[in-house]
Amino acid sequence: MSDLEDARAHIDCIDDDILRLLEERARIVSEVRRAKVTDGALFHDPEREAEVVLRLSKAATIFPRDAIARVYREIMSACLALQSTLTVAFLGPEGTFTHSAARSLFGLSASYQEAATIDGVFDAVRKNEVQYGVVPIENSTEGSVTRTVDALLEGGVMIRRELVMTVDHCLATRAAGLTAIERVYSHPQALAQCRMWLAKNLSQAQLVQTPSTGAAVREALADPQGAAIASALAAEMHGLTIARAIIQDFAQNVTRFVLIGREDAPKTGADKTTLAFSLKDGRGALRRVLDVFDQEEVNLSKIESRPSQKKAWDYVFLVDIEGHRDDTSVQRALKIIEERCPFVMHLGSYPSSAS
Repeated sequence: MSDLEDARAHIDCIDDDILRLLEERARIVSEVRRAKVTDGALFHDPEREAEVVLRLSKAATIFPRDAIARVYREIMSACLALQSTLTVAFLGPEGTFTHSAARSLFGLSASYQEAATIDGVFDAVRKNEVQYGVVPIENSTEGSVTRTVDALLEGGVMIRRELVMTVDHCLATRAAGLTAIERVYSHPQALAQCRMWLAKNLSQAQLVQTPSTGAAVREALADPQGAAIASALAAEMHGLTIARAIIQDFAQNVTRFVLIGREDAPKTGADKTTLAFSLKDGRGALRRVLDVFDQEEVNLSKIESRPSQKKAWDYVFLVDIEGHRDDTSVQRALKIIEERCPFVMHLGSYPSSAS
């Protein structure tokens, strides 16, 4: 037997061992499921899954670490599907960046429900039609996705996890070339993230807003003089040609997605909390509230304001802070802020993507 044949035979044995261990893992997962039912514990524990993936990724020496995460996401997804179908809503249609983010979180074996709008994702979670939803909340180029922020303020859901993902935009079309393109379809955020490229290369084209990048691909598919700004996956799924790749104005174009559910996540030790509050009228009101975080040694990583939609020029402030709502320092800060502010809303405590 040659060295090549020996190596292949060895690989076959290893593959048999991997399959045997996967079968054993699936059997034990069934036992865990039964124990959870007996104890009344949560059926799905995304924080536990993330902890396992992180531990294994750090332990890898030869096998690529990012591949470890993808492989184990599918193993966990398949094992979970043996027990019960996990349902996840996302901003659709298929092929959107949000769809990719959802698949990164839950793998291929989850049951995905596309929603035409961000509000549709929130409604599906609020009405208990799905267990989770995935929506974009912030982009490194264009800032917050205001519809997501406003939907969070409407209540009924909480942030359970976040995922930061690089977003590479492509120009997909049926047209023969750039000069033949008369309309460019995409979500407002995607159009804005490619503003300079569009002005330089397609200044003659009409920009048409769509509910999602996936919807833009469908529009471009039906328009011989149209093009879509979307993911390479969406273009491939619908049979469009990628006329130009990576057309966003800034190469490091990163979007932060959040997983929403009816409850937030348990404490992990490396957490983030999102809060909303309004202020009483008066000079220095915002400074006095922000001073509370400093006094309690709670790091403030982000602050923004949104119209309260209750009266003109009335605003709600949203902040991201380091720590979990169950941390003593965060609890002290929240107690003081609740005494000083007419409105305080906890939007979720969840594992930080930086951990």
